Amino acid sequence: MLEFKNISFKYDEDPDFIIKNLSFTVNKGEFISIVGPSGCGKSTVFRLICKLERPFEGDIFLKNRNINALKKGYIGYMPQNDLLIPWRTILQNSSLPLEIKGEDLKKARYEAEKILKAFGLEKYKNKYPKDLSGGMRQRVSFTRTLLTGADMLLLDEPFSALDAITRLSMQEWLLDKWSNLNKTVLFITHDVEEALFLSTKIFITDGSPIRKFKEIKVDLSYPRTRGMLDSPDMLEIKGELISELKKGVRL
Repeated sequence: MLEFKNISFKYDEDPDFIIKNLSFTVNKGEFISIVGPSGCGKSTVFRLICKLERPFEGDIFLKNRNINALKKGYIGYMPQNDLLIPWRTILQNSSLPLEIKGEDLKKARYEAEKILKAFGLEKYKNKYPKDLSGGMRQRVSFTRTLLTGADMLLLDEPFSALDAITRLSMQEWLLDKWSNLNKTVLFITHDVEEALFLSTKIFITDGSPIRKFKEIKVDLSYPRTRGMLDSPDMLEIKGELISELKKGVRL
């Protein structure tokens, strides 16, 4: 589904590289969490995939095609903040990706209404973002990401601003939706338990610059329960993740 091939990147104003000769692959249908200390370059990986930044060297391929040859809508990106437009209703916010792609307005709203209904959000369609809780806004943001039509979704710490209980609820909601969507997901998080609960595989950054990802397979079946994380194998992986993350922390 996705391949990074010898990617290096640095910002023009910085002397040092953030990413250096990074190569990795993501297979279709995987849910992969990327974990690492703040500021190590995780979000830059997403910015490169979205073509918001250009690599200094190397190539990125999606479905065996160089992303430089792909037009808008090839990837779905959900940032940390919901970025819903305050003067647009929930229905109008959800239909935005289709409108950007040039869809007829009536058809775009019809498609958006269908997915809002499927996700139990139909009754909020005429409300505005200010009327919804943080968790509800993130759900709407996710529906908007899906309506890009992309087979691969990039979720950049989408639950980091939520309170603990809402965050747990959103994790379970996301896992339920992903299991029925046939999408490939890359998910950035600082939360080790969140990564374990959601992922088929976890990528751990190796410091700065990022030269490689250490891959850890999460060998748990779906659907998942919180209790699965208390097994000896999962506790061992959790300890390994925490140990790896501590190596990258600068006090």
